[in-house]
Amino acid sequence: MITWILIGGALSGAGLFALILILAPPATQPAAALAENIPIQRWQTAEGTKVLLVERHENPIVDIDVAFDAGSSRDSANKIGVADFAAGLADTGTKSLGEEALLQRVADLAVSLSSYNTADTSGVRLRSLSKPDILNPALGLMRDVLVEPRFDPAVLKREQDRAVETLKQNRTQPDFLASVANTRQVYPTHPYGYSARTSEQTIRRITPADLQRFHQQYFTRRNAVVAIVGDVSRSQAEAIVSKLTGDLPAGQALPPLPEATHGAVQTQTLPHSGTQAHIVLGMPLLTPNDPDYYALAVGNYILGGGSFDSRLMKVLRDQHGYTYGASSRLTPLRARGPLTISFATEKSRAAAALADTQKVLQEFAANGPTEAELAQAKASLVGSFPLRFDTNAELLGYLKLIGLYNLPDDYLSRYPAAVSRLSAEEVKAAWQRRVTGLHTTVVGMPQSGKPAARRSNGRRR
Repeated sequence: MITWILIGGALSGAGLFALILILAPPATQPAAALAENIPIQRWQTAEGTKVLLVERHENPIVDIDVAFDAGSSRDSANKIGVADFAAGLADTGTKSLGEEALLQRVADLAVSLSSYNTADTSGVRLRSLSKPDILNPALGLMRDVLVEPRFDPAVLKREQDRAVETLKQNRTQPDFLASVANTRQVYPTHPYGYSARTSEQTIRRITPADLQRFHQQYFTRRNAVVAIVGDVSRSQAEAIVSKLTGDLPAGQALPPLPEATHGAVQTQTLPHSGTQAHIVLGMPLLTPNDPDYYALAVGNYILGGGSFDSRLMKVLRDQHGYTYGASSRLTPLRARGPLTISFATEKSRAAAALADTQKVLQEFAANGPTEAELAQAKASLVGSFPLRFDTNAELLGYLKLIGLYNLPDDYLSRYPAAVSRLSAEEVKAAWQRRVTGLHTTVVGMPQSGKPAARRSNGRRR
Protein backbone atom coordinates (compact mmCIF):
# COMPACT_ATOMS: atom_id res chain seq x y z
CA MET A 1 0.00 0.00 0.00
CA ILE A 2 1.29 3.44 -0.82
CA THR A 3 2.05 5.93 1.94
CA TRP A 4 2.74 9.47 0.81
CA ILE A 5 5.44 11.33 2.72
CA LEU A 6 6.60 14.18 0.57
CA ILE A 7 9.85 15.65 1.81
CA GLY A 8 11.14 17.12 -1.39
CA GLY A 9 13.71 16.44 -4.05
CA ALA A 10 16.53 14.00 -3.98
CA LEU A 11 16.20 13.63 -0.23
CA SER A 12 12.96 11.74 -0.78
CA GLY A 13 13.46 8.06 -0.39
CA ALA A 14 17.19 8.15 -0.69
CA GLY A 15 17.80 6.86 2.77
CA LEU A 16 18.60 3.27 1.82
CA PHE A 17 22.07 4.41 0.91
CA ALA A 18 22.36 7.32 3.26
CA LEU A 19 25.07 7.17 5.87
CA ILE A 20 22.85 6.74 8.87
CA LEU A 21 25.44 5.71 11.41
CA ILE A 22 24.50 3.61 14.40
CA LEU A 23 26.57 4.13 17.50
CA ALA A 24 27.33 0.82 19.11
CA PRO A 25 30.10 -0.91 21.00
CA PRO A 26 32.65 -2.70 18.85
CA ALA A 27 31.69 -6.16 17.69
CA THR A 28 33.45 -9.11 19.30
CA GLN A 29 34.64 -10.26 15.89
CA PRO A 30 36.51 -7.81 13.62
CA ALA A 31 34.14 -6.04 11.23
CA ALA A 32 36.10 -7.00 8.14
CA ALA A 33 36.07 -10.65 9.16
CA LEU A 34 32.31 -10.59 9.64
CA ALA A 35 31.85 -9.04 6.21
CA GLU A 36 34.18 -11.54 4.58
CA ASN A 37 32.04 -14.32 5.99
CA ILE A 38 29.18 -13.26 3.74
CA PRO A 39 29.54 -15.31 0.52
CA ILE A 40 27.85 -13.29 -2.22
CA GLN A 41 26.89 -15.26 -5.32
CA ARG A 42 26.48 -12.97 -8.28
CA TRP A 43 25.46 -13.56 -11.89
CA GLN A 44 23.56 -12.08 -14.81
CA THR A 45 20.85 -13.79 -16.80
CA ALA A 46 20.84 -14.02 -20.58
CA GLU A 47 18.22 -11.26 -20.59
CA GLY A 48 20.46 -8.89 -18.63
CA THR A 49 18.94 -9.21 -15.16
CA LYS A 50 21.53 -8.88 -12.40
CA VAL A 51 21.17 -11.34 -9.51
CA LEU A 52 22.84 -11.35 -6.09
CA LEU A 53 22.29 -14.19 -3.62
CA VAL A 54 23.37 -14.90 -0.07
CA GLU A 55 22.29 -18.26 1.27
CA ARG A 56 21.31 -18.29 4.95
CA HIS A 57 19.78 -21.56 6.03
CA GLU A 58 19.63 -20.98 9.79
CA ASN A 59 15.97 -19.94 9.60
CA PRO A 60 13.24 -20.97 7.10
CA ILE A 61 12.84 -17.41 5.76
CA VAL A 62 13.67 -15.78 2.44
CA ASP A 63 13.81 -12.07 1.59
CA ILE A 64 13.61 -10.93 -2.03
CA ASP A 65 13.95 -7.45 -3.57
CA VAL A 66 13.41 -6.84 -7.28
CA ALA A 67 14.66 -3.33 -8.05
CA PHE A 68 14.79 -1.22 -11.20
CA ASP A 69 16.55 1.94 -12.32
CA ALA A 70 13.13 3.56 -12.17
CA GLY A 71 13.35 6.08 -9.35
CA SER A 72 11.90 9.58 -9.29
CA SER A 73 14.97 10.76 -11.23
CA ARG A 74 13.44 8.98 -14.27
CA ASP A 75 10.44 11.32 -14.22
CA SER A 76 10.14 13.87 -16.98
CA ALA A 77 9.97 17.58 -16.19
CA ASN A 78 6.36 17.77 -17.40
CA LYS A 79 5.22 14.63 -15.56
CA ILE A 80 6.60 14.90 -12.05
CA GLY A 81 5.54 12.14 -9.67
CA VAL A 82 4.85 9.36 -12.17
CA ALA A 83 7.63 7.17 -10.75
CA ASP A 84 6.30 7.57 -7.19
CA PHE A 85 2.76 6.63 -8.18
CA ALA A 86 3.81 3.81 -10.51
CA ALA A 87 5.79 2.19 -7.72
CA GLY A 88 3.37 3.10 -4.94
CA LEU A 89 0.32 1.69 -6.69
CA ALA A 90 2.01 -1.51 -7.87
CA ASP A 91 0.95 -3.38 -4.72
CA THR A 92 -2.63 -2.05 -4.69
CA GLY A 93 -4.00 -4.57 -7.17
CA THR A 94 -3.08 -6.78 -10.10
CA LYS A 95 -4.75 -7.83 -13.33
CA SER A 96 -6.35 -10.81 -11.57
CA LEU A 97 -6.74 -9.45 -8.03
CA GLY A 98 -8.25 -6.19 -6.84
CA GLU A 99 -6.84 -4.29 -3.89
CA GLU A 100 -8.85 -6.06 -1.17
CA ALA A 101 -8.36 -9.50 -2.70
CA LEU A 102 -4.60 -8.96 -2.93
CA LEU A 103 -4.41 -7.80 0.67
CA GLN A 104 -6.39 -10.84 1.77
CA ARG A 105 -4.09 -13.25 -0.09
CA VAL A 106 -1.03 -11.63 1.48
CA ALA A 107 -2.65 -11.91 4.92
CA ASP A 108 -3.67 -15.53 4.36
CA LEU A 109 -0.07 -16.47 3.51
CA ALA A 110 1.31 -14.40 6.39
CA VAL A 111 3.94 -12.82 4.13
CA SER A 112 5.10 -9.25 3.67
CA LEU A 113 4.76 -7.77 0.17
CA SER A 114 5.37 -4.08 -0.57
CA SER A 115 6.49 -1.70 -3.28
CA TYR A 116 8.73 1.37 -2.91
CA ASN A 117 10.33 4.28 -4.72
CA THR A 118 13.50 6.30 -4.08
CA ALA A 119 15.43 8.89 -6.06
CA ASP A 120 17.37 6.20 -7.95
CA THR A 121 15.19 3.11 -7.85
CA SER A 122 11.74 1.55 -7.63
CA GLY A 123 10.96 -2.01 -6.73
CA VAL A 124 9.00 -4.66 -4.88
CA ARG A 125 10.01 -6.60 -1.73
CA LEU A 126 8.84 -9.93 -0.39
CA ARG A 127 9.47 -11.69 2.92
CA SER A 128 8.15 -15.22 3.18
CA LEU A 129 8.70 -18.56 4.82
CA SER A 130 10.77 -20.77 2.56
CA LYS A 131 8.29 -23.67 2.78
CA PRO A 132 7.13 -24.39 -0.79
CA ASP A 133 3.45 -24.28 0.13
CA ILE A 134 3.97 -20.68 1.31
CA LEU A 135 6.79 -19.43 -0.89
CA ASN A 136 5.42 -20.58 -4.24
CA PRO A 137 2.05 -18.80 -4.00
CA ALA A 138 3.81 -15.75 -2.49
CA LEU A 139 6.11 -15.63 -5.50
CA GLY A 140 3.04 -15.80 -7.69
CA LEU A 141 1.65 -12.69 -6.01
CA MET A 142 4.98 -10.92 -6.29
CA ARG A 143 5.19 -11.81 -9.98
CA ASP A 144 1.74 -10.37 -10.61
CA VAL A 145 2.58 -7.14 -8.77
CA LEU A 146 5.77 -6.79 -10.83
CA VAL A 147 4.34 -7.76 -14.20
CA GLU A 148 0.63 -6.92 -14.12
CA PRO A 149 -0.12 -4.03 -11.76
CA ARG A 150 -3.72 -2.89 -12.12
CA PHE A 151 -3.29 0.88 -11.70
CA ASP A 152 -6.97 1.18 -10.90
CA PRO A 153 -8.27 4.71 -11.68
CA ALA A 154 -10.26 4.82 -8.43
CA VAL A 155 -7.20 3.87 -6.37
CA LEU A 156 -5.10 6.44 -8.22
CA LYS A 157 -7.69 9.13 -7.49
CA ARG A 158 -7.73 8.18 -3.81
CA GLU A 159 -3.95 8.32 -3.55
CA GLN A 160 -3.82 11.61 -5.43
CA ASP A 161 -6.28 13.04 -2.91
CA ARG A 162 -4.08 11.80 -0.06
CA ALA A 163 -0.95 13.17 -1.66
CA VAL A 164 -2.54 16.60 -2.13
CA GLU A 165 -3.66 16.72 1.49
CA THR A 166 -0.21 15.62 2.69
CA LEU A 167 1.40 18.30 0.56
CA LYS A 168 -0.92 20.97 1.98
CA GLN A 169 -0.07 19.90 5.53
CA ASN A 170 3.66 19.74 4.80
CA ARG A 171 3.64 23.25 3.37
CA THR A 172 2.69 24.58 6.80
CA GLN A 173 5.88 23.11 8.26
CA PRO A 174 9.01 25.27 8.10
CA ASP A 175 11.39 22.29 8.03
CA PHE A 176 9.61 20.94 4.95
CA LEU A 177 9.72 24.33 3.25
CA ALA A 178 13.43 24.66 3.98
CA SER A 179 14.19 21.16 2.65
CA VAL A 180 12.24 21.71 -0.55
CA ALA A 181 13.69 25.16 -1.18
CA ASN A 182 17.23 23.94 -0.60
CA THR A 183 16.72 20.97 -2.92
CA ARG A 184 15.66 23.41 -5.62
CA GLN A 185 18.89 25.32 -5.05
CA VAL A 186 21.06 22.23 -5.10
CA TYR A 187 19.34 20.67 -8.14
CA PRO A 188 17.81 23.61 -10.07
CA THR A 189 17.45 21.72 -13.38
CA HIS A 190 18.51 18.17 -12.51
CA PRO A 191 15.92 15.36 -12.18
CA TYR A 192 16.89 14.99 -8.51
CA GLY A 193 15.14 18.32 -8.01
CA TYR A 194 11.90 17.48 -9.81
CA SER A 195 10.02 16.23 -6.75
CA ALA A 196 10.80 19.51 -4.97
CA ARG A 197 8.52 21.05 -7.61
CA THR A 198 5.58 18.84 -6.70
CA SER A 199 2.30 20.74 -6.66
CA GLU A 200 -1.38 19.93 -6.61
CA GLN A 201 -1.34 20.40 -10.38
CA THR A 202 1.52 17.95 -10.99
CA ILE A 203 -0.19 15.37 -8.76
CA ARG A 204 -3.58 15.74 -10.46
CA ARG A 205 -2.01 15.61 -13.93
CA ILE A 206 -0.96 11.95 -13.62
CA THR A 207 -3.17 9.39 -15.36
CA PRO A 208 -3.35 5.57 -15.31
CA ALA A 209 -1.97 5.64 -18.87
CA ASP A 210 1.11 7.53 -17.58
CA LEU A 211 1.69 4.82 -15.00
CA GLN A 212 1.33 2.04 -17.56
CA ARG A 213 3.79 3.73 -19.94
CA PHE A 214 6.34 4.27 -17.18
CA HIS A 215 6.00 0.69 -16.01
CA GLN A 216 6.39 -0.68 -19.53
CA GLN A 217 9.51 1.41 -20.15
CA TYR A 218 11.37 0.92 -16.90
CA PHE A 219 10.16 -2.32 -15.28
CA THR A 220 12.08 -4.55 -17.66
CA ARG A 221 14.32 -7.61 -17.49
CA ARG A 222 17.33 -5.65 -18.71
CA ASN A 223 16.79 -3.00 -16.06
CA ALA A 224 16.22 -5.35 -13.11
CA VAL A 225 18.36 -6.24 -10.11
CA VAL A 226 17.18 -9.19 -8.03
CA ALA A 227 18.61 -9.54 -4.50
CA ILE A 228 17.84 -12.68 -2.48
CA VAL A 229 18.84 -13.52 1.09
CA GLY A 230 17.72 -16.56 2.98
CA ASP A 231 16.86 -20.22 2.95
CA VAL A 232 17.18 -21.02 -0.76
CA SER A 233 19.85 -22.65 -2.91
CA ARG A 234 21.44 -21.32 -6.09
CA SER A 235 19.18 -23.49 -8.25
CA GLN A 236 16.11 -22.35 -6.32
CA ALA A 237 17.20 -18.72 -6.70
CA GLU A 238 17.56 -19.15 -10.45
CA ALA A 239 14.02 -20.52 -10.63
CA ILE A 240 12.75 -17.60 -8.51
CA VAL A 241 14.36 -15.05 -10.82
CA SER A 242 12.87 -16.72 -13.87
CA LYS A 243 9.40 -16.75 -12.31
CA LEU A 244 9.53 -13.11 -11.21
CA THR A 245 11.09 -11.52 -14.28
CA GLY A 246 10.43 -13.90 -17.16
CA ASP A 247 7.25 -12.13 -18.24
CA LEU A 248 8.60 -8.60 -17.96
CA PRO A 249 9.38 -6.70 -21.18
CA ALA A 250 12.91 -7.23 -22.46
CA GLY A 251 13.67 -3.50 -22.30
CA GLN A 252 16.35 -1.24 -23.73
CA ALA A 253 19.51 0.24 -22.25
CA LEU A 254 18.66 3.43 -20.37
CA PRO A 255 20.48 6.72 -20.94
CA PRO A 256 22.65 7.84 -18.02
CA LEU A 257 21.35 10.56 -15.78
CA PRO A 258 22.82 14.00 -16.44
CA GLU A 259 25.65 15.06 -14.18
CA ALA A 260 24.55 17.03 -11.13
CA THR A 261 26.75 20.11 -11.39
CA HIS A 262 27.43 22.56 -8.56
CA GLY A 263 26.66 26.11 -9.61
CA ALA A 264 27.30 29.45 -7.94
CA VAL A 265 26.52 29.26 -4.23
CA GLN A 266 23.34 31.08 -3.22
CA THR A 267 21.59 32.03 -0.01
CA GLN A 268 17.84 32.52 0.24
CA THR A 269 15.56 33.50 3.11
CA LEU A 270 11.85 32.75 3.28
CA PRO A 271 9.33 34.14 5.76
CA HIS A 272 7.40 31.97 8.19
CA SER A 273 5.10 32.80 11.06
CA GLY A 274 6.52 30.18 13.43
CA THR A 275 8.75 30.93 16.39
CA GLN A 276 11.82 29.19 14.99
CA ALA A 277 14.00 29.50 11.94
CA HIS A 278 14.87 26.33 10.03
CA ILE A 279 18.22 26.30 8.27
CA VAL A 280 19.35 23.87 5.57
CA LEU A 281 22.66 23.91 3.70
CA GLY A 282 23.40 21.58 0.81
CA MET A 283 25.36 20.77 -2.33
CA PRO A 284 25.58 17.84 -4.77
CA LEU A 285 28.56 15.75 -3.77
CA LEU A 286 28.72 11.98 -3.63
CA THR A 287 28.23 8.84 -5.71
CA PRO A 288 28.49 5.29 -4.34
CA ASN A 289 31.59 4.71 -6.50
CA ASP A 290 33.30 7.97 -5.57
CA PRO A 291 37.06 7.65 -4.99
CA ASP A 292 36.70 10.04 -2.04
CA TYR A 293 33.77 8.09 -0.58
CA TYR A 294 35.48 6.92 2.61
CA ALA A 295 37.25 10.21 3.36
CA LEU A 296 34.02 12.16 2.88
CA ALA A 297 32.07 9.67 5.00
CA VAL A 298 34.52 9.90 7.89
CA GLY A 299 34.61 13.69 7.58
CA ASN A 300 30.84 13.83 7.63
CA TYR A 301 30.74 11.78 10.82
CA ILE A 302 33.11 14.22 12.50
CA LEU A 303 31.36 17.28 11.16
CA GLY A 304 27.72 16.44 11.89
CA GLY A 305 26.91 12.77 11.35
CA GLY A 306 28.18 11.57 14.71
CA SER A 307 25.34 12.97 16.80
CA PHE A 308 26.66 14.41 20.10
CA ASP A 309 30.25 13.66 19.08
CA SER A 310 30.12 15.95 16.07
CA ARG A 311 31.57 19.43 15.77
CA LEU A 312 28.28 21.02 14.79
CA MET A 313 26.59 19.67 17.91
CA LYS A 314 29.43 20.76 20.16
CA VAL A 315 29.48 24.29 18.73
CA LEU A 316 25.81 24.99 17.99
CA ARG A 317 24.27 23.12 20.93
CA ASP A 318 26.87 22.80 23.67
CA GLN A 319 28.79 26.05 23.29
CA HIS A 320 26.08 28.48 22.19
CA GLY A 321 22.77 26.81 22.93
CA TYR A 322 21.36 27.66 19.52
CA THR A 323 19.60 24.38 18.93
CA TYR A 324 18.57 21.04 20.35
CA GLY A 325 20.24 19.25 17.48
CA ALA A 326 22.27 19.87 14.33
CA SER A 327 23.30 17.22 11.85
CA SER A 328 24.96 16.62 8.51
CA ARG A 329 24.10 13.80 6.14
CA LEU A 330 25.62 12.29 3.04
CA THR A 331 23.31 10.59 0.55
CA PRO A 332 25.27 8.83 -2.19
CA LEU A 333 23.31 8.70 -5.46
CA ARG A 334 24.02 7.70 -9.03
CA ALA A 335 24.50 11.30 -10.21
CA ARG A 336 25.97 12.91 -7.04
CA GLY A 337 23.66 12.88 -4.07
CA PRO A 338 23.65 15.73 -1.56
CA LEU A 339 25.61 16.71 1.49
CA THR A 340 23.00 18.30 3.73
CA ILE A 341 23.30 20.19 7.02
CA SER A 342 20.15 21.10 8.93
CA PHE A 343 18.98 22.50 12.27
CA ALA A 344 16.38 24.77 13.85
CA THR A 345 16.95 27.73 16.13
CA GLU A 346 15.20 30.78 17.55
CA LYS A 347 14.52 33.35 14.85
CA SER A 348 16.44 36.01 16.75
CA ARG A 349 19.52 33.80 16.76
CA ALA A 350 19.35 32.48 13.17
CA ALA A 351 21.97 34.84 11.75
CA ALA A 352 24.43 34.09 14.54
CA ALA A 353 23.84 30.34 14.30
CA LEU A 354 24.35 30.40 10.54
CA ALA A 355 27.55 32.41 10.92
CA ASP A 356 28.93 29.89 13.40
CA THR A 357 27.94 27.02 11.12
CA GLN A 358 29.89 28.58 8.29
CA LYS A 359 32.83 29.07 10.64
CA VAL A 360 32.79 25.37 11.60
CA LEU A 361 32.79 24.42 7.91
CA GLN A 362 35.64 26.77 7.10
CA GLU A 363 37.77 25.57 10.00
CA PHE A 364 37.16 21.93 9.15
CA ALA A 365 38.10 22.44 5.51
CA ALA A 366 41.19 24.44 6.48
CA ASN A 367 42.55 22.18 9.21
CA GLY A 368 40.80 18.83 8.89
CA PRO A 369 40.02 16.59 11.87
CA THR A 370 42.15 16.21 14.94
CA GLU A 371 43.74 12.84 15.58
CA ALA A 372 41.38 12.32 18.50
CA GLU A 373 38.33 13.06 16.33
CA LEU A 374 39.60 10.73 13.64
CA ALA A 375 40.24 7.89 16.10
CA GLN A 376 36.79 8.26 17.63
CA ALA A 377 35.10 8.32 14.21
CA LYS A 378 36.95 5.22 13.05
CA ALA A 379 36.05 3.33 16.21
CA SER A 380 32.37 4.16 15.91
CA LEU A 381 32.08 3.57 12.17
CA VAL A 382 34.03 0.32 12.11
CA GLY A 383 32.58 -0.94 15.39
CA SER A 384 28.98 -0.41 14.32
CA PHE A 385 29.52 -1.60 10.75
CA PRO A 386 28.43 -5.24 11.27
CA LEU A 387 25.08 -4.04 12.61
CA ARG A 388 24.27 -2.73 9.16
CA PHE A 389 23.81 -6.21 7.77
CA ASP A 390 23.13 -8.44 10.76
CA THR A 391 19.58 -9.20 9.56
CA ASN A 392 18.41 -10.63 6.26
CA ALA A 393 16.49 -7.45 5.46
CA GLU A 394 19.49 -5.17 6.05
CA LEU A 395 21.81 -7.40 4.04
CA LEU A 396 19.22 -7.50 1.27
CA GLY A 397 19.40 -3.72 0.97
CA TYR A 398 23.18 -3.82 0.54
CA LEU A 399 23.00 -6.60 -2.06
CA LYS A 400 20.55 -4.52 -4.06
CA LEU A 401 22.82 -1.48 -3.93
CA ILE A 402 25.84 -3.53 -4.97
CA GLY A 403 23.88 -4.61 -8.04
CA LEU A 404 22.32 -1.25 -8.86
CA TYR A 405 25.57 0.70 -8.62
CA ASN A 406 27.92 -2.02 -9.89
CA LEU A 407 29.88 -2.05 -6.66
CA PRO A 408 32.54 -4.75 -6.17
CA ASP A 409 31.73 -8.09 -4.57
CA ASP A 410 34.03 -7.26 -1.64
CA TYR A 411 32.26 -3.95 -0.93
CA LEU A 412 31.19 -5.01 2.56
CA SER A 413 34.58 -6.35 3.61
CA ARG A 414 36.40 -3.39 2.02
CA TYR A 415 34.62 -0.74 4.10
CA PRO A 416 36.20 -1.38 7.57
CA ALA A 417 39.73 -1.58 6.16
CA ALA A 418 39.30 1.52 4.01
CA VAL A 419 38.00 3.55 6.96
CA SER A 420 40.69 2.27 9.33
CA ARG A 421 43.62 3.27 7.16
CA LEU A 422 42.49 6.84 6.48
CA SER A 423 44.73 9.62 7.74
CA ALA A 424 43.63 13.02 8.98
CA GLU A 425 45.45 14.59 6.04
CA GLU A 426 43.49 12.47 3.55
CA VAL A 427 40.19 13.49 5.12
CA LYS A 428 41.20 17.15 5.05
CA ALA A 429 42.35 16.96 1.43
CA ALA A 430 39.09 15.38 0.28
CA TRP A 431 36.98 18.02 2.01
CA GLN A 432 39.13 20.86 0.70
CA ARG A 433 38.92 19.46 -2.81
CA ARG A 434 35.25 18.53 -2.90
CA VAL A 435 33.24 20.68 -0.49
CA THR A 436 33.43 24.01 -2.26
CA GLY A 437 30.50 25.87 -0.72
CA LEU A 438 26.94 25.04 0.24
CA HIS A 439 23.69 26.59 -0.87
CA THR A 440 21.86 28.00 2.14
CA THR A 441 18.15 28.23 2.87
CA VAL A 442 16.71 29.92 5.95
CA VAL A 443 12.98 29.74 6.63
CA GLY A 444 11.94 32.22 9.30
CA MET A 445 14.91 34.61 9.34
CA PRO A 446 13.97 37.95 10.93
CA GLN A 447 13.71 40.77 8.42
CA SER A 448 16.69 42.58 9.90
CA GLY A 449 18.87 39.47 9.74
CA LYS A 450 20.91 40.86 12.63
CA PRO A 451 22.62 38.33 14.89
CA ALA A 452 21.43 38.30 18.47
CA ALA A 453 23.85 38.29 21.35
CA ARG A 454 25.37 34.86 21.85
CA ARG A 455 25.12 32.82 25.00
CA SER A 456 28.58 32.09 26.20
CA ASN A 457 27.76 28.46 26.93
CA GLY A 458 25.03 26.20 28.09
CA ARG A 459 22.75 23.73 26.44
CA ARG A 460 19.19 24.36 25.46
CA ARG A 461 16.74 22.46 27.59
